[in-house]
Amino acid sequence: MPETGPGSAASLGKRLLAFVVDLVLAALITAAFTAPAYPGDWSLLTWLVITVVPVSFFGATPGMALTKIWVARVDSTKMVGPLRAVLRGLLTVLIIPAVIWNFDGRSWHDRISGTIVLRR
Repeated sequence: MPETGPGSAASLGKRLLAFVVDLVLAALITAAFTAPAYPGDWSLLTWLVITVVPVSFFGATPGMALTKIWVARVDSTKMVGPLRAVLRGLLTVLIIPAVIWNFDGRSWHDRISGTIVLRR
């Protein structure tokens, strides 16, 4: 894996920006269905859907596409797939696995699901 440029591990800043974009998108989509009430916890379900489905089949959430990063499997060139995407999403919801990082730029939720977030 290269140190910089396409194919290198995505920076924390890009990953955080992509995550915030996805959270805001989930809140806006959910608010469209729950207005005038606040979306509440339903936003979490929407976030899981807009995270799991695109990562399963395309390797990127809307926020990741915007920041030019993507999720790849470590063990092959195949799609991430639904099982790994669901595991990754659920571990992100737990927060701790997503915020503990190793020296190689992978968080625990990436390590456990066998994925890595790369630059395009």
